[in-house]
Amino acid sequence: MGLTAIAAASPVSIEAVEKVTSKKRRRHAVPHVNQVPKTGKLKLSFFPYELKLRHAFNLARYSRTTTPDVQVTLEYEGIKGYGEASMPPYLGESVESVTAFLNKLDLEQFKDPFCIEDILSYVDSVDENNRAAKASIDIALHDLLGKIMGQPWYKIWGYNPEKTPVTSFTIGIDTPEVVRQKVEEARPYKLIKAKMGLDQDQATINIINEMMPDVPICVDCNQGWNNKEYALEMCHWLKEHNCIFVEQPFDKTWIDEPLPIIADEAFQRLPDIVRFKGVYDGINIKLMKSTGLYEAHKMVTLARALDMKVMIGCMTETSCAVTAAANLSPVVDYADLDGNLLIANDRFTGMTVENGKITLHDRPGLGIKLLK
Repeated sequence: MGLTAIAAASPVSIEAVEKVTSKKRRRHAVPHVNQVPKTGKLKLSFFPYELKLRHAFNLARYSRTTTPDVQVTLEYEGIKGYGEASMPPYLGESVESVTAFLNKLDLEQFKDPFCIEDILSYVDSVDENNRAAKASIDIALHDLLGKIMGQPWYKIWGYNPEKTPVTSFTIGIDTPEVVRQKVEEARPYKLIKAKMGLDQDQATINIINEMMPDVPICVDCNQGWNNKEYALEMCHWLKEHNCIFVEQPFDKTWIDEPLPIIADEAFQRLPDIVRFKGVYDGINIKLMKSTGLYEAHKMVTLARALDMKVMIGCMTETSCAVTAAANLSPVVDYADLDGNLLIANDRFTGMTVENGKITLHDRPGLGIKLLK
């Protein structure tokens, strides 16, 4: 009645008011997203792709010049999301096991790609292990959904891209001459990651200290130290040589150490975090271990709640998976995201490293672009 009285006494009609308010609603509308009908099907395709390393990758327990990989595409109503499975030897997966797993999947049963929990729970239930294979679907699904929403994932999660950390540059175990060459290549970086676990450990650190005296070092032993006393002695020595933490010093066991110890091979999936509280100082999240971004995002939240340090790492991967992981980097303590820099045949462009710092771009989805 009051509104009728106002309308009768005013020269402005209700229709005019509605036009003004509708314009205001349009001005404050939700940003545009791709309008995808929920009647399509998820279409999966994949193919093997061998990653060729720029240098031999020498670790405490093996050496290699290539890494097997499977490239994955998920398509929905003409929009494509990209993922990959990278398989270093210790994961226990192969091109054959990954393709066999992917062939078991029936993703066309899902009519709505936004049912991410249902889709990934199904993928996880199809078979045990196969973590890299599962990660390839997760990564592609995130890329697809981000493209549908028209936003990169760090924005969807509400992360500030200005808070990304520096990334380490990895120097593998090698002769002094090759180590010097690799340190020279690492000059643009603000953190060096030294692979250790063999006889020349101290010589490698001495070369890095000599060539880049002001740059901090982190050490990754890949379970290479098999003597607890030696590991403890090395941790003390490293602390005096600009080392800030040691990653997986030896076979999935904790020591009372003077430096923070980060779990890598010992740490695989979400339930491990609670078991490792008080055992390790932090965790190294890698998408090929965690089955992808969906679980990795939960890992960050839980580790933070338990006051544990968080590192985001990678395998030797293309910019697809490395950039996927980089979307989580604004909320971690350390980043080791140089896997794409170690290969000679990247299929994508994605996150970049500028003045040693991870730089995220504004492309929707993972933030990657397929090279032609």
